Amino acid sequence: MSRNVERIVPCVAGCEADRSPDGAQRRAERIRFLRLLASIITGCLVSDAPLPALAQPRSAMARIGVLSFGSTPSGANPDPSAGFRRGLAELGYVEGRNLNIEWRYAEGRPERMAALAAELVRLKVEVLLAGGPAAIEAARKATAGIPIVALGGSDPVGEGWAQSLARPGGNITGLTATFPGLSEKHLELLKEALPGVTRVAVMFAPTELGGRAGLMASLEPAARALGMQLHALELRGADDLDVAFDGAREAHDEAVYAVATNLIVTYRARLAQLAKSSRMVSIGEFPLLTQAGFLLSYGADLDDLGRRSATYVDKILKGARPGDLPIERPAKFRLVINLRTAKALDITIPRGLLLRADELIE
Repeated sequence: MSRNVERIVPCVAGCEADRSPDGAQRRAERIRFLRLLASIITGCLVSDAPLPALAQPRSAMARIGVLSFGSTPSGANPDPSAGFRRGLAELGYVEGRNLNIEWRYAEGRPERMAALAAELVRLKVEVLLAGGPAAIEAARKATAGIPIVALGGSDPVGEGWAQSLARPGGNITGLTATFPGLSEKHLELLKEALPGVTRVAVMFAPTELGGRAGLMASLEPAARALGMQLHALELRGADDLDVAFDGAREAHDEAVYAVATNLIVTYRARLAQLAKSSRMVSIGEFPLLTQAGFLLSYGADLDDLGRRSATYVDKILKGARPGDLPIERPAKFRLVINLRTAKALDITIPRGLLLRADELIE
């Protein structure tokens, strides 16, 4: 840069038409000025410090809200949002530095969801992450303006929170946590693990799944083909857990299929304990359930879903419209078997099933 300026200086001086003594003085002053300017420019270019006029403004701290039906994470209650946190970190977000997360947990009480969603709206979060059917519904009712990233459900169009998977429209997008036909797969796995099973208690939260009729209608054909009889048991809160297992024992049920909902995930440890004490095989969808003591789980990898949901939050914070972001389905599925539970129930898991497992808890 300095050599280029040095070449320009004689040219500018030589182009001066005035050859008078006063003109020579003016040429000398111009040369000194150009050399001074060259040194300033060169110094700025080689310096690590930016020019004051070109300095980048400090980026504002982003604020997002997370609405969960479950309990505040603790040592006894592993954090189901670990994948989401990891995804944010991989994208360069650090809580307290460039990101503020408002966490709201309903502690398993559905009556708290609406108030918590309204609170996040009043805080004017830029994006709201809603995990599970209850949280998605509460978030949708609380705001039509704040972008929502939904994490849960199997049929966004049928559940009413998307116009289509490719272009959901409105202020909501996200990822589904399951897919049609997964429940039938759970019954097949249950039969493979315990070939003699004939009576299965199906435990579910009707407020999150829209009632008993649709669920049981989808399961009955697969149950008949497998030689099973199903017994529907509704769970609406923590007080229903013991009552449900009393009913399952009275009906001589041999296994429990816990249909994935916020309530099931929140009370997974208690459900696993009741199943073992009742000498009943248990199966569910997420690895969180087998980690809590269920015998079997097969379904989406929640850590992977959480990590992927962070990319949605990032895109929206950078200006993308949620209604234009396609809804994605799960990409990774995991079969997990809890061998400690199998031992407690004196059950031998078939070798073929063990070899297919992604994880064995010993």
